Amino acid sequence: MRIVIVGLGAAGANAARAVAAAGRRDIQVEVYGAEPYLYYARPKLPDYLAGEASLDELYFYPRAWYEERAIAVHTSARVDRVDVAEHRILLSEGTQVPYDRLLIATGASSFIPPVPGAELPGVFTLRTIDDVDRMRAYARECKQAAVIGGGLLGLEAARGLRALGLGVTVLERGAYLLQRQLDAEGGAILHREVERMGIAIEANADTDHIERGAVVLKSGLRVGAELVLVAAGVRSNLDLARASGLAANRGIVVDAHLQTSAPDVYAAGDVAEFRGTVYGIVPAAIEQAQAAAQNMLEQASAEYRGTVPTNTLKIVGIDLTSVGQIAGGEGYTELRRSDGPGRYFKLVLKDGRLEGAILLGHKAKVGLVSQAVARHADLSAHGEAALDDGFDWKAVLR
Repeated sequence: MRIVIVGLGAAGANAARAVAAAGRRDIQVEVYGAEPYLYYARPKLPDYLAGEASLDELYFYPRAWYEERAIAVHTSARVDRVDVAEHRILLSEGTQVPYDRLLIATGASSFIPPVPGAELPGVFTLRTIDDVDRMRAYARECKQAAVIGGGLLGLEAARGLRALGLGVTVLERGAYLLQRQLDAEGGAILHREVERMGIAIEANADTDHIERGAVVLKSGLRVGAELVLVAAGVRSNLDLARASGLAANRGIVVDAHLQTSAPDVYAAGDVAEFRGTVYGIVPAAIEQAQAAAQNMLEQASAEYRGTVPTNTLKIVGIDLTSVGQIAGGEGYTELRRSDGPGRYFKLVLKDGRLEGAILLGHKAKVGLVSQAVARHADLSAHGEAALDDGFDWKAVLR
């Protein structure tokens, strides 16, 4: 059986690994990646930008690792279309490759809002190794940078640019940073911590246009910057799906077996939409890849039920993780504690069961609290005692 995987990111590489781990000699695995690189750690790109990680340190596995597992890897290989009737993929250079099972794991690309001036020299996005190489080369002649977007990537990239010696201003459209991972109280604490690192922040900053040497806000404020990084989120890469007639909304629509609207065609990772959700996080990509791999080996043998959203800010000196439901509402209880600079702990409960948490400056608890959220642990007998540093999370998980 020939399993073909399109995409060499977290989903594609982990699916290939899972298929190879099955040890079946009747399976042939081929992976096609559009970039000229082997599978690398995209979350480490801000470290690469800062000069704190080398190119070799980004790679998960050397080429020999794939060869030892009989995984045929093709880089710089763009797939234009899937002929679902004939069970074959068509590459841009004209090659046709047959498959018995196909996984589409083409990921996502940086989203650039329709802002006038976004096409100017000195305006960048951060998604690939090549993006970083271009930005670092350009930054050598710059003194000031602006980052449009105060999300996880925007803050991590801002820290990377600061490490290069640039003055950096983060322009956040909302009232506070990380609105998808924090509430207002946690956002205020994080704001102070980021400013302590020498990074300026402008909240409620709606970009009007970009011009040479500045970003101009709709308020009229002109923020000087020779280099502008747009960190406004990502969008699923759907060109292949649409050219192939696969059902897609924000992502390629998949069922609980990660199968698409076409027989023997699966999707996973940032390109997949499950029950209306495109997760866009590495844990979901890995979980989906493992389930898809199992189902390609033995159809309908593994069921994917969704992923508990977990996000971590990767900035030295700031330990922030959010997991699950971070905002309450009717029927929810919120427990909070802020007991020192850079420290904030919030638990979100429903009917006494843990549905989500925010941990800022509480790195030691992250693993156990994340498990408790995933299990919807019953905290009804503990109340605010669960916020104490000495609370026994292991006992809750027994």
